[in-house]
Amino acid sequence: MQRAALPRRSLASARTVVEAPLAQALLRVVLVVAALAVVTAVFVIEGPLIASFGFDARSYWGFPRADLYAGTASANGIGVYRYAPLFVPLLELTSRLDWPAFSFWWFCLLAGTYLWLAGRWWLLALAFAPISYELYMGNIHLLLAAAIVLGFRYPGTWAFVLLTKVTPGVGLLWFAVRREWHALGVALGITALVVGVGWLLWPGAWSAWVASLLATPPASGANHVAIPLATRLAVAALIVTWGALTDRRWTVIVAATLGLPTLWDHGEAMLVGLVPLLDPLWAAASPAARLRRWLRRRVDRWPIPAEGAAA
Repeated sequence: MQRAALPRRSLASARTVVEAPLAQALLRVVLVVAALAVVTAVFVIEGPLIASFGFDARSYWGFPRADLYAGTASANGIGVYRYAPLFVPLLELTSRLDWPAFSFWWFCLLAGTYLWLAGRWWLLALAFAPISYELYMGNIHLLLAAAIVLGFRYPGTWAFVLLTKVTPGVGLLWFAVRREWHALGVALGITALVVGVGWLLWPGAWSAWVASLLATPPASGANHVAIPLATRLAVAALIVTWGALTDRRWTVIVAATLGLPTLWDHGEAMLVGLVPLLDPLWAAASPAARLRRWLRRRVDRWPIPAEGAAA
C-alpha cells in the first residue's frame, strides 16, 4: 500500500519547529563564548596591562578631602568627586578601609547589582562589553540603572539619579507625560528636601557642587560618545515621551543612558536595566525571588509545635 505523502506545508512547519530550538541553542553558545572572551579580555589581559582596576571608584574613596570639588577643570581624571555633598559622610566612613578592601567591597556591590538587574540573563549579557568595563572601572552606572528600575515602584529612588549624574533625570518626563503627578512629586520632592536641608547645614559645599557642574567642560579622548549633551538630551526627551505615550517603560532606561553628562563607553552598561523592563519572567527568575522561595520552603518545613505541647 502506498503511504500518503505529507503536505509540504506540514513538512515546512515541522522543520521550523526543529530548527528554532537549534538556532536558539547555537545563539546561546555564541553569546556564552563571547561573554567569556570579553570578561577574559577585560579582567585578565587589557585591565592588568594598563593597571586601571577601580579607576572611577577612586572618586568615592580617600575622604575627607581638603578641597571636595578639586579637579573639575576637566571631565577626565582620576579620583575627582562630582556628586552632591550628601554622600560625603558615608564616603568618609567607607574611606576608613584601605584601598584594596574598599575596591573589593565596591566591586561586590556593583556585581550584586548587576546580577539583580540581569537575572537569568546574567551570563549572556556579559557579551555586551560595556558591562565588564563598568565592573572593572567601578563607576555608578549600574546603581543608576537599579535606581531607575526601582523608580517605577518607589519614585523616591530618582533622588539618587538627580544628586549624582543629574542629567539622566530626563527620564522623569515619563511621569510628566503620563500625568502621574504623585510619582513625579515624590521624586522631585525628596530631592528638593535633601537639597534644602543640605544647603542649610553645609551651604559652602552645596554651592561648590553647583559651581563645579557648571564649570566642568566636556570630556576629551576616544572612550566616550562625542555627541554634545544638549543633542543627546533632546533625543532622549523625544524617546521617553514616545515611550510614555505608548506604554514602553524600557524607553526610560534608554533615555537616561543617552542623558548621561558624559556618555563613556562603559556608561552604556546602564542598558542592562532593559532586562527587568522587557523580560516578563524577570521578577520570578531574579536571584532575590529565588532566595525568597528557598527561604519560604525552609520555613514551611519547620515543625510547628502543637497547642498546649510541653515546653
